[in-house]
Amino acid sequence: MYRVLALNNISKVGLSRLPADRFQIGKDLADPDIILLRSADLHSMDLPASLLAVGRAGAGVNNIPVAALSARGIPVFNTPGANANAVKELVIAGLLLAARNICQAWAYTQALEGDAQTVEHAVEAGKKQFAGFELPGRTLGVVGLGAIGRLVANAALGLGMKVVGYDPGITVEGAWQLSSQVQRAPSVEAVFAQADFITFHVPLNDHTRGLANADTLRLARPGLTVLNFARAGIVDTDAVAAALETGQVHYYVSDFPKPGLIGHPRVIALPHLGASTAEAEENCAVMVADQVRDYIENGNITNAVNFPWVVMPRAEGAVRLSVVNANVPNMVGQITTALAEAKLNIVDMINKSKGELAYTLVDVDRPLPAELLAKIRAIAGVLAVRCP
Repeated sequence: MYRVLALNNISKVGLSRLPADRFQIGKDLADPDIILLRSADLHSMDLPASLLAVGRAGAGVNNIPVAALSARGIPVFNTPGANANAVKELVIAGLLLAARNICQAWAYTQALEGDAQTVEHAVEAGKKQFAGFELPGRTLGVVGLGAIGRLVANAALGLGMKVVGYDPGITVEGAWQLSSQVQRAPSVEAVFAQADFITFHVPLNDHTRGLANADTLRLARPGLTVLNFARAGIVDTDAVAAALETGQVHYYVSDFPKPGLIGHPRVIALPHLGASTAEAEENCAVMVADQVRDYIENGNITNAVNFPWVVMPRAEGAVRLSVVNANVPNMVGQITTALAEAKLNIVDMINKSKGELAYTLVDVDRPLPAELLAKIRAIAGVLAVRCP
């Protein structure tokens, strides 16, 4: 029985993917084997020695101490793409809200008083101040062409916009999912120089913090609309506030309200609604539960931010060994030598690495004795050993 600590309201549809005869799920379990979460902050938590895996029902992992968990050989799973459609729809809504001054027009109408004739006159007298513009022919810059960025780019093309994108890390699979009409930019600066709207879909790290800043905003055409539905720190809000005053930025649309911008007439601030749909929450929960279960039961790794992608079908009748170790020479040799000395035959095997970590799955023909597992754990550089 594996103990699963659910720190947030994880969709019951997802939790149902963990069979009750093998997984005990609760919000106050001590010594959990698995932690599932959405926005809970693990940095302030004492993570127990029992922990085998962490699953984030969402894409970002800034609330998880990934490096500390990696040092213990613990994978951190996330769910890239599971909430992509929800975020895409909100970004498209943000484009339209800004282009047509819808929030201001709505507020104006809400404040109208009087009889039908008075309201009608006020509507006709006031509507001109909310005149906007249409999207076809205007350029959307997309920084980050992952699951969300690709959907946004393709949808914008469908609205008649021109799209220029930048992502030096785009995969071959990702490129296939992106319309050939998306123009490739050589740098973030080149995106700013061409865009009427710019939207960010990148994780927050040392390379992406403050991508929209005083220098990059200065490169843009006057009247740029900046959309941030990724992470708060990607946009320097002080620089945006200054650019709003000069007219360099026409609108700032964000899912991360910040003091100093809240209430500004050309700021649309939403309370982090990007993935707040029932469908997205279910998709994320199902995806993370399936990934964590496959790791616990089979040792397979899919969508772990700190581990390589490793999936190996189980050999019939074989016993599986999983080893997490530092990515240094001769680790596989030491592991296989230990198996050979124990007279175990290797039926199948896979080894992959990611950064400073390496991960090995081995199917052998007989159960592994406790003393052999202890011997493998004692190899310098080995971080975790299991027989899933």
